[in-house]
Amino acid sequence: MPSDLHMHTTFSDGKLTPEELIAAAKAANLKYISITDHDTVEGIGHLYENGFYPARGIHIIPGIEFSAHHPLRDIHILGYNVDIYQSTLADKLNDVTEARWTRFSEMVEKLREQGYDINETDVLTLAGTSRAISRSHVARVLVKKGYFPTVREAFNAVLEKGKSCYVPHYRLEAEEIIDIIKQAGGIPVLAHPKLIHDDEIVEDLCHKGIEGLEVFYPQHDASDEERYMAMAEKYHLLVTGGSDFHGFPTRQPTELGVFTIEDRWAEQIYRPED
Repeated sequence: MPSDLHMHTTFSDGKLTPEELIAAAKAANLKYISITDHDTVEGIGHLYENGFYPARGIHIIPGIEFSAHHPLRDIHILGYNVDIYQSTLADKLNDVTEARWTRFSEMVEKLREQGYDINETDVLTLAGTSRAISRSHVARVLVKKGYFPTVREAFNAVLEKGKSCYVPHYRLEAEEIIDIIKQAGGIPVLAHPKLIHDDEIVEDLCHKGIEGLEVFYPQHDASDEERYMAMAEKYHLLVTGGSDFHGFPTRQPTELGVFTIEDRWAEQIYRPED
């Protein structure tokens, strides 16, 4: 049976609820999965508090995906097996959540100043259970209201860095994220290293406490996998992989099970649920 260690739910910017994601993963015959919502563990908390975690017929690895600060590059760090109730993790996530809300409010205000009929309630209604409000939620409202045909075009026109309605993202430093994950008992893994577009930065992070590399990823080709596998071996890092599934038809992969990894990689980080 295959596995997938990178996916998102409605608690960040995914389409499926945690329960729906588990059902879809079971239908795809996945053995191990990890829910890695952006800057939140509330999806896992929801499952636990409602009796869905541990789950029958599938192994769930509690996870998270942090966005790290860098002046030029997008760096994302996955945390696996984190204690979702650990105090330092909870405190930092509260800080990040508050900053996200302030940011989205500023974006909405900029859009309104430019004549877009959009308000905070529109975004919050669309976001549903998500407290990790992001630009994608704002963009989806703009598409829903007919201002742009796609989320990508909304980003290109007004929401990307350097565009008129962009507001900088509050992000923790990579070293701080690594430390937070470890304090919460987790394993810090560098997500989709190719998308950093600078392997010197990737190697630098390998020296700063990263314990794994996401070698297998939809946008990594065979040569990328070979290169990052060699890097993982060089620095004695765990190897992981996942689809980065969000569930929207405009974002690949559109279904769970289309991109998977061998169970043996997931078995290295899985810890049996209590």
